[in-house]
Amino acid sequence: MNPVIGLDIAKGESQGQAFLDKGQPYGKSFTIHHTRQGLEALRSFLKLIEQKSDQQPMVILESTGHYHLPVTRFLEEHNYLFILVNPILSYQAKKSSTLRKVKTDAVDAYALRELFYKEDFEQYKTRGLGY
Repeated sequence: MNPVIGLDIAKGESQGQAFLDKGQPYGKSFTIHHTRQGLEALRSFLKLIEQKSDQQPMVILESTGHYHLPVTRFLEEHNYLFILVNPILSYQAKKSSTLRKVKTDAVDAYALRELFYKEDFEQYKTRGLGY
């Protein structure tokens, strides 16, 4: 299995969709709020996916100015791997993955998942002093 969670980041909240493997969505799309309580709920969900798939899920999200920072900081604090995607790249993936021009956060989270399985990404690495 190759579990992934696609998060479409917005101001104050994110829409997500989990997949246990390519073509295997897990549950329905969900919303997390960028609060301590909301991020702890995300952590519980990440643990559930880990139990179901026997491996830690990767999280893929767009770089959205400063809106993604609470989520990425939380993921780093709890040692979860994530991929931060350039919005131009994810926009191109969304264009090619849907026939209709729909804009919903659930569709965006799904498109990020498709991008994850198509591309060969490396996890995000935080640069500290001395690099």
